[in-house]
Amino acid sequence: MDSHLMMYGPYHKLFELAPIGAALVFVAFIFVKIARPARARGSWLLAAAASSLFAIWSGYAGFTGGWAGFWPLHQAGVWGNQIWFDLLLAVGAAWSLLLPRARSVGMRVVPWTLFVLATGSIGLCAMLARCLYLEASPQGESGGDLA
Repeated sequence: MDSHLMMYGPYHKLFELAPIGAALVFVAFIFVKIARPARARGSWLLAAAASSLFAIWSGYAGFTGGWAGFWPLHQAGVWGNQIWFDLLLAVGAAWSLLLPRARSVGMRVVPWTLFVLATGSIGLCAMLARCLYLEASPQGESGGDLA
């Protein structure tokens, strides 16, 4: 297989537009979260949708570029390294902030942490969705993953 195709996948105009669209959705999300109450009902659905959609996109990327197709990009130069470091720092910071909340609602943090380590943002968004769901549930802290 062509090394360019393995590294970058097939060319499609969508690949030029998707990062711009994702950035616009991200900025809109930030402003919505600023304007709404911190613990709005149903906010777990947004995290669950993000996890699901990104899992689908990642599945496509894995199918077209191989399960470790991201790795050559992170080794391709200073910007590839920088993006890898940025991803690790962002996931680590978000996980650190989420961990006490997850514990407080009874989630089993070791399996969730392994899921985050294996899938990055997919697992992190799923963990956040579960935590937000449990925080909003009527049973409160007694309805965690231990139940």
